[in-house]
Amino acid sequence: MRPNQPAADGYADRMADTPPGAPLPSPPHPPAAPPVGGPTGIPPRRFGWLRFLVLAGVVLFIAACAVFMVITLGQSLGLQALLVGVGAAILPVPVLVACFLWLDRYEPEPLKYLIFCFAWGAFVSTAASLKVNEFAAGRFADWGLPDALTGVLVAPFIEELTKALGPILLLVFRRREWSGITDGLVYCGLSAVGFAMVENILYLGGYGYAAGADRYGPATGAQQVIAIFIVRILLFGFAHPLFTSMTGVGLGVAARTADRRVRVLAPIAGLLLAMMLHGTWNLLPTLTQATGEAVIMLYGFLGLMVPVFFGVVGLAVWLRAWEGRLTERTLPDYVRAGWLSPPEVAALSSLGRRHAARSWARRVAGDAGVRAMRGYQLAATRLALLRDGTLRGLDRKPADRERTFAEERQLLEAITAYRSYFVGRDPQAPVGVWDGSRYHLRFPDGTQRPVDAPDEPVVPIPVVLAPPPPPMGYAPPNWHGLRPAAPWPPPGHP
Repeated sequence: MRPNQPAADGYADRMADTPPGAPLPSPPHPPAAPPVGGPTGIPPRRFGWLRFLVLAGVVLFIAACAVFMVITLGQSLGLQALLVGVGAAILPVPVLVACFLWLDRYEPEPLKYLIFCFAWGAFVSTAASLKVNEFAAGRFADWGLPDALTGVLVAPFIEELTKALGPILLLVFRRREWSGITDGLVYCGLSAVGFAMVENILYLGGYGYAAGADRYGPATGAQQVIAIFIVRILLFGFAHPLFTSMTGVGLGVAARTADRRVRVLAPIAGLLLAMMLHGTWNLLPTLTQATGEAVIMLYGFLGLMVPVFFGVVGLAVWLRAWEGRLTERTLPDYVRAGWLSPPEVAALSSLGRRHAARSWARRVAGDAGVRAMRGYQLAATRLALLRDGTLRGLDRKPADRERTFAEERQLLEAITAYRSYFVGRDPQAPVGVWDGSRYHLRFPDGTQRPVDAPDEPVVPIPVVLAPPPPPMGYAPPNWHGLRPAAPWPPPGHP
C-alpha cells in the first residue's frame, strides 16, 4: 500500500474495529496521485492446490452425473428418440437463459457460476430426482397405491431440493458473490432451466416420439412431439423456473441480511413455498384425469399459476430497477469523499443512461473507451453493492470488514484507472476539477470559475478529482462528518 493512500489515516483499522450495527466510517479520500497503469479491476484470487482439487472434484461429479443421465435416457428411449428429444428440448433454452441474463445486466454474475448452476440442475438434480422418484414409484406399487402419488408427494420435494442445492452451495461458499434477490432468481432460475431441459428430453423423446413411432410410425411420433412441445414448453415452459424462483427469493433475502435467524428461515420458507407450488401444479392434472373435469386444470392455471407468474415477473422487474437506483443511494458518499462527481453517479442509475455513457465513451475514446466505460460501470455497481452490504452489517467479523475494506480500495482504484481513459478527451467539454462540492471549470477564453452541480445531472462530465489536503494532524471523520473538500486550486494544478 502506498504511503499517500487514505488507509494511512486509520481507515482500515476503523473498518475492522467497527462493531456490528455501529455507525460506519466514511469512505476514504483519493490519493494525491492517481494509480498508475491501466485499469485492471479486482485482482483474481490465488489459485492454490486446495481450490484446484475442489474445482476438479465438482467438475468430475457433474460430468459423472451427465454421463449417467445420457446412458439412462439412451437405454430408455433409444438413440433416435433421444436425438429427437434433445433437439426439441434445447429450442426454448436460449430464450429462457436470455430472460434471466436480462435481469442481471447491472452487475452480471461470473460466467463460471452461471454455468455451474445450469449444469447442476441439468445433470445432478435430474440424476438424483430420477433415482428417488423411481424408488418411490416402486414402493407405492408394492403398497397398491397409484403411481400418480409420486408426482404429487415425492417429485416436488426431491426436485425442488436438488435444484436449489447448487445455488445453496454458492451462497455458503461464495456469499460475497451474491448481491441480493436478483442473483437468487438468476442462479435458481438457471438451475431450473437446466432441469427442465433434461426432463423435456424424456417427455418429448419418450412419451412423444418413441411412443408414437412404436405404435403408428415416425410421422405419428413427430406429431406427438409437436403436440407435447406446444403444451409442455410453449404454454407451461415457465413452470420449473417459476417454482424454483421461490427458493431464489429466500436465498437472496438471506444473502443481504445480517440477522442469523433470517439467514436460516428465509431459504427454508422459499424452498417450502416452491415445493407447495410444484406439488399443487402436479396435483391439477391428476385431479383432472381422475374426475374427467378439464375445468379443474383451467381454473388452477388461471387462478394460481398465472397470478404467481406475473407477480414474480413484476418483482423481478422492480428488483432490476432497484439495483440501478442503488448507485444513487450509496455512491454519493464517495462523491463527498472526492472519488466521484454527481454526473457520474447520475449516469449509472438506469440502463438508458449507461448506454448513453458508453456511446459518449466511444465518441471520445473509440472501442477502448467503450471497454473502459463498461469496466467503470461494473466496478461502480459492485462498489455500491459493497457499500450497501456494509451498511446492512453483513460483515460481522473484523476479518470480513478488513476484506471489505481491501475490496473497496481495489474497486476505487479501478474506477480511477478507468476514468483516465476519458478525462480531457472530449473537446466539447470544459477542463475542470471536482473538489467534492463544486466544479471548477476552465473555459475556452481562459477564465475559470466555480460551478455548482446541477440538480438533475444526466451526462458524465469528465473532470479531474481534486486531491485532498495532507491528513497529518487531522482527526479521521466519522460517518456523519466528512472531510472538507480540498481548496482551489489544488496543489500542483495549473
